[in-house]
Amino acid sequence: MIILDAYAVLAFLKGERAAPEVRSLLQTDSARLTVVGVAEVLDHLIRIVGVDPEEAALDLAQLGLLDPPPLDETTAIAAGMLRARHYDRTRCAVSLADCIAAEATRRTSSRLATSDPHLLDVCHREGIAVHALAATDGTTWTPTP
Repeated sequence: MIILDAYAVLAFLKGERAAPEVRSLLQTDSARLTVVGVAEVLDHLIRIVGVDPEEAALDLAQLGLLDPPPLDETTAIAAGMLRARHYDRTRCAVSLADCIAAEATRRTSSRLATSDPHLLDVCHREGIAVHALAATDGTTWTPTP
């Protein structure tokens, strides 16, 4: 299984640089969004892009992304602790949604697909498997020693 962060799905739906990679992940892996990722994608599509709410939900359903892994209290606690360990407003601005995706990935022994360099750094330091996607500018994250 692979967990997609909200950016990955939005990049695919908006045809950004990571779209071909995300398309491949959607076709070959059991790709999933967390419940918070579903909320983030829908919020962005409706509020920022201006997509009709029913159409936005249908887009996610057609991609098979409306069956998120469960978010239980163990994962929620781990996500809060993960963010507390790593968050810094300027050096490591990982969101709580990012940390939920990271912990859902860890709990399901999956990989996390994202282009967020802060989230990728956190996952690298925590030993969480990742699939680094191309960023909007075309660069791809690599771990620093």
